[in-house]
Amino acid sequence: MKRYLNFSLMLLLLVMCSAPGWAQITGVVKGVVKDKDGKPIAGATVELVGTQTGTKYTLKTNSKGAYYSVGISLGNYRATLFLNGQEVDSHGNVVITATEEREVDFDLAADAAMAAEQNKAAAAAQQQNTKIKGLNATLKQAKELEGAGNYDQAVTILQQATQVDPNQDLVWAYLGDAQRGAKKYTDAIESYQKALAIKPNNGPYLGQVADAYAKAGQTDKAVEQYAAAAQADPTNAAQYYYNEGAVLTNIGKVDDAVAAFDKTIQLDPTRADAYYWKGIDLIGKATMKDNKMVAPPGTAEAFNKYLELQPTGKYADAAKQMLASIGASVETSYGKTKSGKKN
Repeated sequence: MKRYLNFSLMLLLLVMCSAPGWAQITGVVKGVVKDKDGKPIAGATVELVGTQTGTKYTLKTNSKGAYYSVGISLGNYRATLFLNGQEVDSHGNVVITATEEREVDFDLAADAAMAAEQNKAAAAAQQQNTKIKGLNATLKQAKELEGAGNYDQAVTILQQATQVDPNQDLVWAYLGDAQRGAKKYTDAIESYQKALAIKPNNGPYLGQVADAYAKAGQTDKAVEQYAAAAQADPTNAAQYYYNEGAVLTNIGKVDDAVAAFDKTIQLDPTRADAYYWKGIDLIGKATMKDNKMVAPPGTAEAFNKYLELQPTGKYADAAKQMLASIGASVETSYGKTKSGKKN
């Protein structure tokens, strides 16, 4: 009898230990369905379909538009609302877990409002795309007109483009280019300033307005804008400093011009023209001594560096003449004299 009881006890213990393995962990889903007026919809069908397993649950709403179900297998589902057999709304990525009740509501009023906003945004985007496409065609046409020398026509169509969309900085910049080509420098300055108001600290725009200022005779502002362009657009700073040096050379500020060309050379040691114009500015400070021209230090080196970089360049003959005028010889490269010794 004792052996029989022990066997029964062991069997009972085995059953108790294995019981948790028989239970299946599930989750709960619930929600409320409302129509476009915010009223509950009774008798609506909510269908849950597992996105990976294909498991399907079909639920009905009560008189208050609510539905509730336990025993939902864990996983990811798509919830779809049907009214009179027609699909009217759906929610994806409905994740059922064992730790909380998953609430999935269907509010047709909110959904309709959201859909209306999405449609409105899509229509606005389409309208903007159409506008941008038209502006791009105008910009292309303007460049073609400028290439043919028809600057006034380019100005006309670009002015029309600014009326279509005055918030496009590129259109104002293109207008400034056309006005600059037409020698309408005051108008060009105004157009570039409008482009910069939309896109401040744009290096190319600052460089373009600087050129317009220079051609309008406002050299101080031109120098100021070239310096600003170099700070805003370091990649192209050498070009801005070179342009600044050219403006300063034209107004006779040779020391400032030399400083600008030195900045260009520091950033781009292969910029041959910077050496040539630096030499021109330096030779402009030459003095006469015993009927001989004495140029400031660095003059001969500047011309020879130009000839090293551009031995047959457009300023090559002029550079050789300048070297001859100060009694310096032409070098094929720094430190190597072509003929004779450098005086």
